[in-house]
Amino acid sequence: MRILVIALIFITVALVGACAFAPARTTHASPQFRDGGFVNATPVHEFTLGEQARLWWNFMFDKPAGTRPAQPIPVRAMSRQLLLDAPDNTLWRLGHSTVLLKLDGGFYLTDPVFSKRASPVQWAGPERFSELPIAISELPPLKAVILSHDHYDHLDHASILALAEKTETFLAPLGVGDRLVSWGLAAAKVQQLDWWQERSIGGVRFVATPARHFSGRGLNDRNATLWASWVIAGDTLRVFFSGDSGYFDGFKAIGERFGPFDLALVETGAYDKQWPDVHMQPEQTLQAALDLQGAWLVPIHNGSFDLALHRWQEPLERISVLATARGLALATPRIGEPLSIRKPHAGEAWWRGLD
Repeated sequence: MRILVIALIFITVALVGACAFAPARTTHASPQFRDGGFVNATPVHEFTLGEQARLWWNFMFDKPAGTRPAQPIPVRAMSRQLLLDAPDNTLWRLGHSTVLLKLDGGFYLTDPVFSKRASPVQWAGPERFSELPIAISELPPLKAVILSHDHYDHLDHASILALAEKTETFLAPLGVGDRLVSWGLAAAKVQQLDWWQERSIGGVRFVATPARHFSGRGLNDRNATLWASWVIAGDTLRVFFSGDSGYFDGFKAIGERFGPFDLALVETGAYDKQWPDVHMQPEQTLQAALDLQGAWLVPIHNGSFDLALHRWQEPLERISVLATARGLALATPRIGEPLSIRKPHAGEAWWRGLD
C-alpha cells in the first residue's frame, strides 16, 4: 500500500507539471484534424485506463535489469570551434533524437532535449545515461530547430527557451508551434506545417511528412498537436528524420516521393509489444529504411534515456544484426562523433562490453 501511495503521488505531481505546459485547444484546418484532435492515417490502439495503469506499474515497479547502463556511456566532447571548422554536410548525434546538422554553412538541430531528465519535472523521471557532448551555450547560431512532436523526450521546455535567442526559425507540426508561442517565443520565429507542406531555410528544403504516433503533455491535451517526420534536402543530398512512428505504409510513400535518401535517421528504441502501433521493433525499422530508399541507416531514439522495458543495448544490437543480414549500410556513431552525410562510416559497436 505504501508503494502504491508513493506511485500515485509521483504520477499526480508529474501530470500536474505536464498540464502546466498544456496550451488551450485550438482548431486546425487540416485533413488530419477531426473531432477536436489530430488522427493517424493508419489508426492506432487507444489504451484503456486499466491498460495505462498497468503500464505505469510495470515502469515504476516491475522493470527488468539492464534498462539503463551501470556506468556512463562513451561520449565524444564537442566545441563551438570544432563545429565551425567541420566540413559542410556533417551531422552529430547529441543524444536520443537530438541531431545537429551542418548544411550549406548553416546549423540545424532536431528535437532538442538538453535537460538531465526527459520529464515534466527535473527531480524525477527518465535520467540521461551520460553527460551531453556540448552545452547549448557552446552551440553556434542555428538556422532552424526542427521539431517532430511534443512529447517530453523530443520537446524540452528549458531547452527551447535556452535556444530561442540563437535560433532564427523553429519548424514545427501544427499546434506544436502554438505551444512554443505560449512559452514566450516570438510568433515571427515559429512556422507550423501540416503533412506534405514545406519551407526553405538557408538554401535547405524541409518537408513535414506523415508519421504514425500521438501527442500530448498532460491530461487534457491528447492529440491536440500534430506529429510528423521530416525530409531535409539540400541541392545534392537528402536526409530523412523519422521523429517517432510506428510502422506504416507512409514510409514507402515518402520514399517514392522524395527518395532515395543519403541517410535515414530512423527511431530504433523504446519499443515494446504492448505499444506496437506507435514505436517500431528493429525489424520494422529496417523495413522502414528500405521503404524510404535510404542508402545508410542511422538508428536514433536510443542510448540516452530509459523509456522502455528492454535492455538499453538491445535496439542497437538487434538492428546491427538485421542490417548486416539484409546488406543495408548501418552507421552507429558515438554520441558527439561527426558523421559525413555524403560519405558515412559504419562506426564502432561502442555499446558492446558495457553493462
